[in-house]
Amino acid sequence: MSKIKLQELFKHYQNAFLQCDIDEVSRCYHLPCTLNTPDKIVLLKNATDCQQEFGAIFTQLKDASTSNIIAKQASFEQVSKQLYLVCIEWDFIDGQGQVFADFAAIYHVLDHDGTLKIVNVVSHELESALTLAESLCW
Repeated sequence: MSKIKLQELFKHYQNAFLQCDIDEVSRCYHLPCTLNTPDKIVLLKNATDCQQEFGAIFTQLKDASTSNIIAKQASFEQVSKQLYLVCIEWDFIDGQGQVFADFAAIYHVLDHDGTLKIVNVVSHELESALTLAESLCW
């Protein structure tokens, strides 16, 4: 059951990114939450913060004429009754079919009364990817 819910969450997340839909991406997060990259840490406290941060990301995706976003590998592990770790290796494909960004993201996902939401994401180079206990292919 939890595997199916995680798959649904990340399918929705992936599609929202492909559509550059800030509202749908934001619905995947529990606020407040944090986004961590090698360059910065961002605290998203409200919808305005989401609009600002994801708006900047979507501008980059549009500038690259993003044609696809592929989850190459995905795995997860249940840490507690309410918390999951999920690791996904992403490829972002431009309008010419070339990978213009690839990275590993580790998500902390909270189960709050049966609804799964991301509370933290840490993005790093692919070498930092983790292989967790269970596969999460979709």
